[in-house]
Parts: sequence; structure tokens; C-alpha cells
Amino acid sequence: MVRNCAPTLAGIKTGNLFSYRYDSTEQMRESLRFWNRRLHDKGVRILPLRYCNNQALIYLYRPAHLANDLHDDEAKALLRDCGYVPEYAGQCIVRLMQRLRESDDFPHEIGLFLGYPPEDVSGFITQHACGYKCAGCWKVYGDEAKCRRLFMQYKQCTRLYEDCLKCGTDVVSMTVSDKGGAKC
Repeated sequence: MVRNCAPTLAGIKTGNLFSYRYDSTEQMRESLRFWNRRLHDKGVRILPLRYCNNQALIYLYRPAHLANDLHDDEAKALLRDCGYVPEYAGQCIVRLMQRLRESDDFPHEIGLFLGYPPEDVSGFITQHACGYKCAGCWKVYGDEAKCRRLFMQYKQCTRLYEDCLKCGTDVVSMTVSDKGGAKC
């Protein structure tokens, strides 16, 4: 979770995805309930978006950040084109789960749920993943300099959180509260 979600745990990114292998569906769900109980007060949620062959696609996110991101006019237009009702972030997540079930591919608007700039998500869709300015955590079609800084910030954050974990700091202590809180 730390390797894949440190920027979200740190409060500098809306959401992250990671794959979780499990032997027992009930055990996996109990694990997610455990983490939701521990991270809830920090403003973080964790949920499975899709299941396939004893592997779950897990979404760790900050609901307040997501609601804010989906308020952007370009994000709203993009989501409406894909059958979402962007005014309701919770319903958008349900729609994303439906879209993930409908196809083996990722719906490209998923970037909006991860905090990617709407112009980059839109550029990826309209340019068919070609003609981008640079690539890091995503392909950039908009503000290259800003995105390069974000990529570096995410990388440094992940390194810091991995180091803290190795030193024995627990995940909850490292998770920054939406109301402000301690960092590693």
C-alpha cells in the first residue's frame, strides 16, 4: 500500500490504484474493512473497484479531494460524455466500477479519479495516447513543467514513506489527516 499510495496517504494526491492478490474473498474484504476503520478519521477510503482471478483492483483515495477534482468544468464535461453524473462523486465511483466490469481495458477517464489534470486525461483520450509532451505517472498534454514537478514530488514522497515504513513507522501515523496532521 505504501509503495503504491504514498502520495495519497501524504495528502498530495487524490487517489492511487494497486492490485491485491487474495486467497479468500472474505479475508480480503475484512482487510479492507480494517484499513477503512483505521484511515477513516484521516479522510482516506479504500475500496475494491474490480475483482478478477483472485486479484482485486484497489482504489485508495481521499473523497474530499475527489469531489473537488470532479468539480472542474473540463472534468465534468469529460465525465458526462462517459455517462457519469459528476456532481455526485460517490455515484461516479459506482459508474467507474461498472465501466471497469464492462471491459478488460481501463476506462481512460480513470485518471480523473487519480488526480490527473483534466487536460491530460482529455488529451490522452483525444490523441489516442500519442503526441504527449512527456510521460511520468501519466502522459502529459498540458502543463509539462508542473507535471514534472508533481512526478518528482510523488517519487520523493514514496521514497520517504518507504524509508519511514522500514524504520517501523506505521501506515496510520504516516497518513496525513485532511484536517492537518503529522507526517513521517
